[in-house]
This record gives sequence, structure tokens and C-alpha cells, in this order.
Amino acid sequence: MIMKIKYDETPSFIKDFKKLNKKFKTLTEDMNVAKKSAIELFHLNNIDNHSIVSVPRYNHEFFQIYKLRKFACKALKGKGARSGIRVIYAYNINTNTVTFIEMYFKANQENEDKKRIKNFLC
Repeated sequence: MIMKIKYDETPSFIKDFKKLNKKFKTLTEDMNVAKKSAIELFHLNNIDNHSIVSVPRYNHEFFQIYKLRKFACKALKGKGARSGIRVIYAYNINTNTVTFIEMYFKANQENEDKKRIKNFLC
């Protein structure tokens, strides 16, 4: 049986995505590539291509929080996986579900929103 990951998004992630998608028009396509080439490789095939790191302080009974650091954005030509776009998500091992919590551009924001992660976990 082939395992698949179910994807979900928080309302605040949807807002982040829409805002960044206005600036980076390839974001929808780039996100689909990231799901296959980073998230699914990491969680389903146990292949670590060093694009995903754990955010250890926020681990929860059901969720582990991760940061997708190497996000290739075609709209940022010449940057490759060093686009500066970060995606914060929670992975539920029991249900094999990824819930996207936050997406940000490092030029505008230095680190993940800790309050948003805590609110998701509560």
C-alpha cells in the first residue's frame, strides 16, 4: 500500500500564501514541487536532503513542528533553493497529515512566529 500525506492549511497560512503569491507568481507550482521533493521524501521515504529541520521546542503529543528551509522559487531566478522563503508546518505521525502554519520571506521576517505555533498547538 502506498502511503500518502494529507495536506491542510491554517487560515493564517492561507493569508500568508496569498500575500506572497502576489509578489512571487510561481508560488503555487513551487509549493507542489516542495511537497513532493522535500516533505514527502523526508516523511514517507526517510530521505533527508537537508531542506527540512525540526523546530524542537514545539513538539507536541500529536504534532512535530518543522521548517522547510530550502524552498526553490522559480520567480526568484538565480536563487535556486536559497530563495529565502520559509514554510513552517506541523506533521502528525498518527494521521500522516501535514498542516501548514506559516509561510514567510526572510527579507521581511527573520524567524518563525512563535506565538502562531503555540496557538496552533493549543
